[in-house]
Amino acid sequence: MAATDKLYQAEPADSRIVDPLDMLTLIYQRRSGITHMVAEPVPQMLAAMRNDAVDAATLAARLATQFDLGKRAEAVALIAIRLEELADLGLVERVSGA
Repeated sequence: MAATDKLYQAEPADSRIVDPLDMLTLIYQRRSGITHMVAEPVPQMLAAMRNDAVDAATLAARLATQFDLGKRAEAVALIAIRLEELADLGLVERVSGA
């Protein structure tokens, strides 16, 4: 299980091009030159991260203002897993100091 207290940070929004395409979203990273094809909730997670280093609980709280996430503990655990996946893809960066 992913740790929920790790911090993650997305690149600034202007460093990627986001193009919704039906049920998928294409995210082109200028830095790497890679285009990622993702589904919800990835675009929403990246937008909610803004330019801040956030942990899963903070991101869950931000997303809960727009979406019904269900039980908080389950949402935080799931978001922690998704953040690890996004870090493995290079869409977010693990930030030391957590």
